[in-house]
Amino acid sequence: MLNVSLSPHVHSGNSTQKCMLQVLIGLTPALLWSFYQFGLGAVIITLASVAFCLLFEFLITRFMLKAPSSLGDLSAVVTGVLLAFNVPSNLPIWIIAIGALVAIGVGKMVYGGLGSNIFNPALVGRVFLLVAYPVQMTSWPTQAGYADVETGATPLSIIKRIANGETGLDVPAFMDSLLGVTGGSLGEVSAIALLLGGIYMIVRKTITWHIPVSILLSALVFGFLFYGFDVQLALDQLVCGGMMLGAIFMATDYVSSPMNSRGQLLYGCCIGFLTIVIRRYGAYPEGMSFAILIMNAFTPLINKYVKPQRFGVVKK
Repeated sequence: MLNVSLSPHVHSGNSTQKCMLQVLIGLTPALLWSFYQFGLGAVIITLASVAFCLLFEFLITRFMLKAPSSLGDLSAVVTGVLLAFNVPSNLPIWIIAIGALVAIGVGKMVYGGLGSNIFNPALVGRVFLLVAYPVQMTSWPTQAGYADVETGATPLSIIKRIANGETGLDVPAFMDSLLGVTGGSLGEVSAIALLLGGIYMIVRKTITWHIPVSILLSALVFGFLFYGFDVQLALDQLVCGGMMLGAIFMATDYVSSPMNSRGQLLYGCCIGFLTIVIRRYGAYPEGMSFAILIMNAFTPLINKYVKPQRFGVVKK
């Protein structure tokens, strides 16, 4: 006698809340470093971003969708932290509130909530802020504080100017960018802290290696080709800007990335290529956010045409 039941037939005991918790643990090293590097500004921006994301998700779920609260799955918390990681530590609170509203309302809830969104919500909020408030979003503090802090150029903007022919400029040392003693967004300055979080999530099987490794390798190769076969500038592409943050925590979003390993490798290689193209020839020195969002749009197509072999089907 067979018992016929609806799928899933085997339950692993995992849940959305547990997955989001693992992501938050993976983000912790970079979060703590941002508090050390940028001080009070990083604390204020992170708390405000998380609070606004939780508030807007509650209001939209309760009064517009008329659905049960989804705050317990911690996805809004992850979106809030990632949005904070993508902005300067001196960003005005009202701007981060707008970014949170766009991230949750437009990037997530307009599609029906978690699991239905096409694009990474935090990146939707970040790109909107970058287009709407370019001055505030590209004023990078160089020291701890919140108001009236000194700002400076990021390593990527210096690299772009060098690639465009300017002379007399020095790129920050590779180790400085690796350890995180340069200017930039909250969560992108310390590549080593992001790598530690990524290794933790791979070990815990929260993510797989396919997307991060394919992004970083393709970015290294195309960085070498597009920056005059300069090994140093190619290596700098990996540790400067949002490369590590995007490759490990943004592009690996479960909903907006391909489902199987071959599709993930293709997806990652395209993100690495597009990032370098935008950095080298685009108006902005950074291109990671735009590259991920572009490939988010292609994810359904990748899932359709890059499929695993069906069980029981023998190749001819």
